[in-house]
Amino acid sequence: MAEGDAGASLGKIPQHVAFIMDGNGRWAQARGLPRNAGHRAGRENVRRVLDACGEFGIKHVTLYAFSTENWKRPTDEVRGLMNLFENATDSELAELHRNGVQIRHLGRQEGLSPLLRNRLNHAAQQTRNNTKLVLSIALNYGGRAEIVDAVRRMIEAGLRPEDVTEESLSRYLYTAGLPDPDLVVRTAGEMRLSNFMVWQAAYAEYYSTPTFWPDFDREELRKALASYDQRHRRFGQLDQQAK
Repeated sequence: MAEGDAGASLGKIPQHVAFIMDGNGRWAQARGLPRNAGHRAGRENVRRVLDACGEFGIKHVTLYAFSTENWKRPTDEVRGLMNLFENATDSELAELHRNGVQIRHLGRQEGLSPLLRNRLNHAAQQTRNNTKLVLSIALNYGGRAEIVDAVRRMIEAGLRPEDVTEESLSRYLYTAGLPDPDLVVRTAGEMRLSNFMVWQAAYAEYYSTPTFWPDFDREELRKALASYDQRHRRFGQLDQQAK
């Protein structure tokens, strides 16, 4: 199927979709498996979802992989997740690069292992000129931490108070140069952002599905996009102004 053909029946396709990949642990527990088995299944599903995003013509995808709060989880689970991230950034890189995917890391590198930092930086460097799809991995990421880090960098850069605007602050966020998400999709039925892209998602449409992330497939993505297609984005304006 040609790129974008899958979305032919939809009126509009979001340029940027951000996913809160929730429910891996509950998916595993429902099957009598350890939680890390669910995380492994979730990792495998990323590949399928990225393929589907390409079919629908989505150009920017952001995955909420690990939050700054997730360090509070049990040590074995955190260690298993870090091993998954280290292996994925190594094993998936060649195929993603071959398919024209640009990889970006969003989040703090402090606290990550030297191996994982090196692999993330290598992936970003190797794929920096790819343009088919931009994949941003929010790992050791927190929306509030991102704003704090941006303000610190602005102070270090010597910006004056009168230089601080929404536009200038956006240039110091992890997402500098990326469009804001049009649609935030959360799996496993939760109805909150959980400190994810709290600045960038101010006007994003939100879609929640009870489907756990390992089961979120092309048809589930189509449902999310169909819901988005029915939304009328006003950005604080009246209907007649937003046309």
